[in-house]
Amino acid sequence: MSVLQSPARPGRVLAVLVLPALLTWIDSTVLGVALERLADPVQGLGASPGQLQWAIGIYALLFATALFAAGALGDRCGHRTMMMIGLVVFGGSSAWAAWAGDPVALILARAAMGLGGALIMPTSMAILGSTFAPERRAGAIAIWSSAAGVGVAAGPVLGGLLLSHFWWGSVFLINLPLVAIALLGAALVLPNPRSVQRRRLDPLGLGLSTLGLLGLSYGLIEGGHAGGWSRWQVWASIAAGLVLIAAFLYSEAREHDPSFDPRLFRNRHFAAGNLALGALFLTITGQAFYQTFYLQGARGFSPLHAGLLTLPGATGVVLGSPLGARLAARFGIARVSGTALAAFTLCLVLNLTFTTDTSLLWFAIVGATAGLAIGAAVAPTTAGVVATLPMDRIGAGSAVSNAIRQVGSVLGVAVIGTLVSSTYQHRIASSLVGLPDEARESAEATRHFAAASGRPQLVPLANDAFIHAMHTAALVAAGFTLVGAVVLMVAFRPRRKSEAPVPVSVGAPGRS
Repeated sequence: MSVLQSPARPGRVLAVLVLPALLTWIDSTVLGVALERLADPVQGLGASPGQLQWAIGIYALLFATALFAAGALGDRCGHRTMMMIGLVVFGGSSAWAAWAGDPVALILARAAMGLGGALIMPTSMAILGSTFAPERRAGAIAIWSSAAGVGVAAGPVLGGLLLSHFWWGSVFLINLPLVAIALLGAALVLPNPRSVQRRRLDPLGLGLSTLGLLGLSYGLIEGGHAGGWSRWQVWASIAAGLVLIAAFLYSEAREHDPSFDPRLFRNRHFAAGNLALGALFLTITGQAFYQTFYLQGARGFSPLHAGLLTLPGATGVVLGSPLGARLAARFGIARVSGTALAAFTLCLVLNLTFTTDTSLLWFAIVGATAGLAIGAAVAPTTAGVVATLPMDRIGAGSAVSNAIRQVGSVLGVAVIGTLVSSTYQHRIASSLVGLPDEARESAEATRHFAAASGRPQLVPLANDAFIHAMHTAALVAAGFTLVGAVVLMVAFRPRRKSEAPVPVSVGAPGRS
């Protein structure tokens, strides 16, 4: 790769690049504390459960499918140029989301934010790679990746503080000052590397993957709402989505230099690691979705208190990542990551102990343990996946792995969120006979109807039905991560006594 070097000091480049990473991670968690408010027809937008699922899922969906095009555009036009365009798109769509007048406008704004995020992340990694010498690159990536922990911890707390004093749209205004500072720093400090060997843009792959995931997600989300799974539109959408995704994989497999290379999955470590990570991110996103309504809806906590209750889990992730990497270097990925994923599965099962009067200390202990397990599973598994690839395929493999995580997040909102909604509607139906259909759409809708019609006796019924739905979703999520744990233990187990464990770097790569 030929790059245009910048006279800027590498430390300054790293400081500027941390800001966009922090921006995308804050945005990935800050919306969670606003979901309960968005569902309120008076203080929010009156969004249905399906619309809230789309508001979260569409961001990850566009992020996942546009990643490869973003990298190719950076090779052609310069990675700093594409990052700055991504920052402008992200900032503008954040303002659009803040003042969205209805759920559809919010969903469209979140889609634009996903496109902006896709332009930011791979270009950041390319600039890091061109700025730092190989012997310093791992340390720079580790510092850059640490923004994830800060963003995950800060997002819910900042969102809760804003919601305690302002309207729901204020959670998106956090992005604007960060975008402004990052744009100024990028213009003054960052180099603008580009590749002599330009990758193709692959519009066919971008279209097939985007439409396929949209069709699959639409069918899964809409199946749990407004008529259930019996409608032909639901099954047709799911079938069309699967066909388009299969066509995408087939077209990529036939390319000499594909954007998404399915042939990488012939490596058992690469395939198993990404399967486990996809399952983990599916359950993380799904759990975050239902825990928001558990804390603010069933428990009645304020957005700020709910945000503070996520800190034990975020702290656990920050501590678990370096711990897992060091343990895996000694004991191997099969034992460390497999055990960590099994421990996270146990934490999901312990969600069945959560009720409307569960001790907050117990909730924090389970959350901290889950976060520790997540960190201990993700860091060594990611490093192990990259370590199994040849040097000339590390970039392609990292991009594929990143896309798999984002797809897992999309499916987490679609599958787990829909399971919560459909289970709730089935559970509450017998208690709402003769009442409007809108009252049984979600626990928030039932509580609002109870307040508007003067029927407070419906509130505990709504809470009980939601707790049951949450427990059902937690068990299903535990099944996904249990499969992931078994796959890791089997695939990364040394085949012979003389076979050394897969090497793991302590400075494990982050999201990109």
